[in-house]
Amino acid sequence: MTERTFSFEFFPPKTAEGAEKLRATRRQLAQLNPKFFSVTFGAGGSTRDRTLETVRDIQGDGSEAAPHLSCIGSTEENIRDILNEYKSQGIRHLVALRGDLPSGSMDAGAFNYANELVEFIRRETGDWFEIEVAAYPEIHPQARSYTEDLANFKRKVDAGANAAITQYFFNADAYFNFVEDVRALGVSIPIVPGIMPIGNYVQLARFSDACGAEIPRWLRKKLEIYGDDLPSLRAFGLDVVTDLCDRLLAGGAPGLHFYTMNQAGPTTTIWQRLGL
Repeated sequence: MTERTFSFEFFPPKTAEGAEKLRATRRQLAQLNPKFFSVTFGAGGSTRDRTLETVRDIQGDGSEAAPHLSCIGSTEENIRDILNEYKSQGIRHLVALRGDLPSGSMDAGAFNYANELVEFIRRETGDWFEIEVAAYPEIHPQARSYTEDLANFKRKVDAGANAAITQYFFNADAYFNFVEDVRALGVSIPIVPGIMPIGNYVQLARFSDACGAEIPRWLRKKLEIYGDDLPSLRAFGLDVVTDLCDRLLAGGAPGLHFYTMNQAGPTTTIWQRLGL
């Protein structure tokens, strides 16, 4: 059996205090020995410097960092600059994404889709980077159909992606069906499920509506019951997400990628419960 891959995602902190907190979070999570920490990249490169700073910090602590790189609103020249910067820092791992069109902007830039970004990275840097791409078990919110979405995913893989991380979801069958369908198209790369711990219902509902991740009706209704009782909501959320992870790993998922929201607690608890 191939070794399972576990990874944790952060967003670049906006303040010195946030950076200090993230350092503490990261050191706690580093004890779990993840394969890498990924760091998000704001729309149109708006967090470019903070992403790089966070990545440097991670590498400086002896862990592997995988910065996100989104291409919407970018030129070939500025993507080339970023790639050269990452190479000079000894970074070997990237998460290549299309990204969202910044509000009020109609110009996508030099790249329209993630497969074009992956092709460009391969053309510019050969095999230097291990490239992760995104997968959407519940269909990308802007895809016209499920079939079209599968074809888009295959294009990213054919362009040179090494592995994929999914959008988070709460329905394990959506993941298993997606994997089965892309395998039927000849896709063989590892597809690691993205996991979102549940800590705050309002925030989760907002994120999910924005990114097209479905919160099943039974789960929404149950989370609504807890209202402001955060300890009970979190305890229930831990049960739900631990069960999901358990089912995914038992069903053959090649690992887990945790959207940590820059917090160590929920991810660590799920990890311990899973006996990892």
